Amino acid sequence: RCATDHNEDYTRWVLQDWLEAVQPMYRAVEWKAQDSPRWYPEEIGPKEWPKQRYEHVMKLRQEALDYARQSGANYILYTDADNVLSNLQTLQLLMAENKTLVAPMLDSQTGFSNFWCGITPQGFYRRTPDYYPTRNRQRSGCFPVPMVHSTFLVDLRKEESQRLAFYPPHLNYTWTFDDIIVFAHSCLAAGVQGYVCNNHQYGYINVPPQPHQEMEDDNINFVHLMLEAMLEGVPFLPSEFVPAPQRNPDKMGYDEIFLINLLRRPEKRERMLRSLHEQEIECRVLDAVDGNALNSSAIKRMGINLLPGYYDPFSGRTLTKGEVGCFLSHFQIWKEAALVFEDDVRFGSFFKRRMIRLMDDIRRAQLDWDLIYIGRKQVTTDPEVPVADVPHLVVANYSYWTLCYAISLQGAQKLLNAEPLPKMLPVDEYLPIMSDTHPNEAYKQHFVNRNLRVYSVNPLYVYPTHYTGEPDWQSDTETSTLWDDDNVRTDWSGSQKTLKGTREDVHHGLHSASRDEL
Repeated sequence: RCATDHNEDYTRWVLQDWLEAVQPMYRAVEWKAQDSPRWYPEEIGPKEWPKQRYEHVMKLRQEALDYARQSGANYILYTDADNVLSNLQTLQLLMAENKTLVAPMLDSQTGFSNFWCGITPQGFYRRTPDYYPTRNRQRSGCFPVPMVHSTFLVDLRKEESQRLAFYPPHLNYTWTFDDIIVFAHSCLAAGVQGYVCNNHQYGYINVPPQPHQEMEDDNINFVHLMLEAMLEGVPFLPSEFVPAPQRNPDKMGYDEIFLINLLRRPEKRERMLRSLHEQEIECRVLDAVDGNALNSSAIKRMGINLLPGYYDPFSGRTLTKGEVGCFLSHFQIWKEAALVFEDDVRFGSFFKRRMIRLMDDIRRAQLDWDLIYIGRKQVTTDPEVPVADVPHLVVANYSYWTLCYAISLQGAQKLLNAEPLPKMLPVDEYLPIMSDTHPNEAYKQHFVNRNLRVYSVNPLYVYPTHYTGEPDWQSDTETSTLWDDDNVRTDWSGSQKTLKGTREDVHHGLHSASRDEL
């Protein structure tokens, strides 16, 4: 059963084409489309929800429930249009739980999901201490909760399910007129316990729109869900029944956008290329220098030597071949103004829009810059100075990582002019030296003109896909051999460079773009 109405886009036509194509696969299909009116009398915008809209949604859900009961269905699955079930076994897994009401926990770009662990006496959600451990899968299983919404399964074979209703509200209902809260009260009155299951990766849910959110933001949010799904190895595949949307990639005004990738990591290349394409970002792939394929004598023949006295500040080891390859890969790029990506980037929401807005603000402020971190690990806890007239930009202190950064032509020239190859150290130590923010004075004495003007976005726009010790974590710089000894293996043990930063709250900060920034 599929219903759509009050559309301001092509939703109705996309759904209709899809239904016509898949109808033979179902026992029965009921299609209910309403073209007009497009607005409710009390609406002041497309994101406004007056009482009539809530009531309309409740009636639609109730009609579906009545239809399922009359047709003798054993189950009914509800799912909203902005929910995506990527697990093909979702129905089987939920039915196996043998619950009257059960929801598959859906992931999102924020802390939002399709359940709440508590409700107030007035029926509003209450964020209990159990919410984030459940949402972030720090505890795993199926848990009783007082409120599920958006996507959930009802077992119509259970006697108690006959007392559930979406409309009209229960006779004793005095809470806010909201379809989610009305249903939560119905469950309470019927004695039906709802459950949420997070023991599998089921799918994704879009964040609720803000009242002043632009219309195209819903599509941008959906694209971000696609990017998150790719990180879990569950790519959103285009439907064979609906034409894929046209993408028009561009370089966002940069001379070039580079993606650094090792040839022996094709899965990372494929994910990043698709991620950039879905965001309509054009890039050029640079085959990274594979340090692990270099032997020590070849490295020395290239004129590369270790910076005197350099040791990893955490593990105590010297340079690895992986770090040599990483440095040389970035070194090849420092010939033109560019935006640079490594291949282990997780994108925050609205990435392209935020980047365009950032560079527009920088041009208006006439800021003289050499390098801007788009993703990094802030090493120190010292406060960083905000840049006047450029919102969400700070003067960068000592930082690690080269996940993503923008570099100007003059900045690239400064890095090359310092002739770093005969006195090499990891690239993310070299950049702080050149900006004179590195704490090691002895290292800095080997580089005279330490005047690189380095800034960072705050909050960050990208993050690592994985951190040290997490499943699927890989590091081709940490896990290698020493630069001058092919027999000494290294790993991440003892190094804190790739650990999650102490100042970063990924679950709350990853998608914390403020509305004034967008």
